[in-house]
Amino acid sequence: MVKYIFVTGGVLSSLGKGIASASIGTLLKSRGLKVSMLKFDPYINVDPGTMNPYQHGEVFVTKDGAETDLDLGHYERFVGVNLSRYNNVTAGQIYSCIIGKERKGKYLGKTIQVIPHITDEIQDRIRKVAKLDKAYIVIVEIGGTVGDIESLPFLEAVRQFRLEEGKDNTLFIHLTLLPYVPSAGELKTKPTQHSVGRLREIGIQPDFVLCRTQLPLTEKARNKISLFCNVEKKNVIQAIDVDNIYEVPLRFEKEGLTDKIMKQLGLKNKKKDLTEWNGLVEKINSANKLVRVAVVGKYVQMKDAYKSVIEAFTHAGASNHAKVSLEWIESESINNENEDILSSFQAILVPGGFGLRGIEGKIKAIQFAREHNLPFLGLCLGMQCAVIEFARNVANLKGANSTEFDSNTPYPVIDLLPEQRKIKDRGGTMRLGEYECRLEEGSLSWSAYQRSLVYERHRHRYEFNNKYKDILKKAGLRIAGMYPEKNLVEIIELTNHPWFVATQFHPEYNSKPQSPHPLFRDFVKAAMQKTLPRERVSI
Repeated sequence: MVKYIFVTGGVLSSLGKGIASASIGTLLKSRGLKVSMLKFDPYINVDPGTMNPYQHGEVFVTKDGAETDLDLGHYERFVGVNLSRYNNVTAGQIYSCIIGKERKGKYLGKTIQVIPHITDEIQDRIRKVAKLDKAYIVIVEIGGTVGDIESLPFLEAVRQFRLEEGKDNTLFIHLTLLPYVPSAGELKTKPTQHSVGRLREIGIQPDFVLCRTQLPLTEKARNKISLFCNVEKKNVIQAIDVDNIYEVPLRFEKEGLTDKIMKQLGLKNKKKDLTEWNGLVEKINSANKLVRVAVVGKYVQMKDAYKSVIEAFTHAGASNHAKVSLEWIESESINNENEDILSSFQAILVPGGFGLRGIEGKIKAIQFAREHNLPFLGLCLGMQCAVIEFARNVANLKGANSTEFDSNTPYPVIDLLPEQRKIKDRGGTMRLGEYECRLEEGSLSWSAYQRSLVYERHRHRYEFNNKYKDILKKAGLRIAGMYPEKNLVEIIELTNHPWFVATQFHPEYNSKPQSPHPLFRDFVKAAMQKTLPRERVSI
């Protein structure tokens, strides 16, 4: 039978349920078990695609084109799997599905209620993932915090799920906070007690409590949590803060978490193999070179908006035995008077985004990278801004722009595809998911990938306008990658620059710890060739 692990959180949000869930997946995979992951999000939005990055952080895009929670990025990176639209379910999707069935008369006149209709649909989604992914273990993370009204249907559904599947096939893990109060000189367990108490009121008794702490968990604290939360002392697990998130699975393994989970679920304790993971952590922690990269973005006050970019740099840095120091620059702040702030960096990255705000600052940063031969990587909107900058300042198409920002531009070098003009709904209607890209041999991109055909994930509505392709190519723009089926430009480069690459797709989504994305890897390598100012050398 399939085994199910449910991960809940308490006290406050942003404790790291996603990292904890992904880490448990990593550990179980190291024992030879096929693992799948599922994230339940309690918000009523159908998906996070139309949500402001300041509200939600990054939107992670799956291979099949679903706009999902950023935790799916953690799952893919830690567990090494490609997930789909079925691995992220929101309350909005559940309610929309139920209402759709009711409108079609599928409930035969019954009164539709949270129990059993909503809870049954939630349980069906869990079993569907197990079946589609052919998983032996499904780890289900329930978003939000215990006590939130939005989470209640999901918690009720998994409470019922244990009754149906049995204790031998289900396991509950609760992640909570143990704050340290300096004036008292100790870790405080009361928030954890209250959090577990709320969970038990709902009818769920956690089998394990993961305690997020700044300091090592004391025996006194373990004893109190065990006593007042009705959890065996050996199942009170320390989840101490770490600088490198890839250490989390190893910390859990040190606590014996994998063995305890397998014993509770009645699994044969197979020999573990964490050799590769240990090597990854050692490589990240032992990096002895510093690379300073400026990230010029629109949402830099919300770092979670660029979560996959941050992790892709961690992977690329490790493969180059370097620590990449990302320094965040608000694109709105860059202008002609202060562009010299970019001169102290070894490379510049301009990530994706939407809307007019900060665009001219991004374009100014790209111009600086081009004119000063700084290695440059542009992602999605970053590529579109690079095309605009080149058209204006090199091809002499004054006033060139994207019709997203200026519908009356004389040179719309970036424009909507004809099919996008007909679309009225905003949610889930962009070019999303994986598409092929054919690379031009001899290009920087071909050199990075070492093959002619690659597949990358997209999330955008506007495209390179092919009407200007010949003009821009004649001025020195290289079209290094194309989507052949629709003749769409996927990658641009500059022919007279040491390393200047911009992609219409999001390469960061495909970067993994053990297989850094080739473009990020080579971008960091190119940045390392630029001399770091003497005062910046130390790590």
